[in-house]
Amino acid sequence: MKVVLLADVKGNGKKGELVNVSDGYARNFLIPRKLAKIADAQAMNELKNAEEAKAYKARVEKEAAEAVAKTVDGKSVKVYAKAGQNGKLFGSVTAKEISEEIKKQYKVDVDKRKIELETDIKAFGTFSFTIKLLSGITAKMFVVVGEQE
Repeated sequence: MKVVLLADVKGNGKKGELVNVSDGYARNFLIPRKLAKIADAQAMNELKNAEEAKAYKARVEKEAAEAVAKTVDGKSVKVYAKAGQNGKLFGSVTAKEISEEIKKQYKVDVDKRKIELETDIKAFGTFSFTIKLLSGITAKMFVVVGEQE
């Protein structure tokens, strides 16, 4: 019997998959526990629509990530920090601060968890970092750390 899984079932498949199982297993276990429903025309249509919606969402996310990457790739962002004696910073410049400055300067929202710093920024100067927007879509940027007045 063909059924559409409504939840992940160990040994059979993941949620939303169309699988072929024995009649007794479907009628006595999967359907009463609401783990699956019979693959009739309505269920197949819902499955097809869900797959199309998922593909559309992935395509939109990819286009948005490519637009962000195109906007910020190769550019630099200026961050100002307080300094102590000998030109050393108090603390360090974090991904959160860089994310906020990107939002201010380029009007692009970048999650701080997607920013990968090569090293901790604890001095003035120019440092490079990458933004991993999606798998395969990255942007390389520079951060210029200046002294706060």
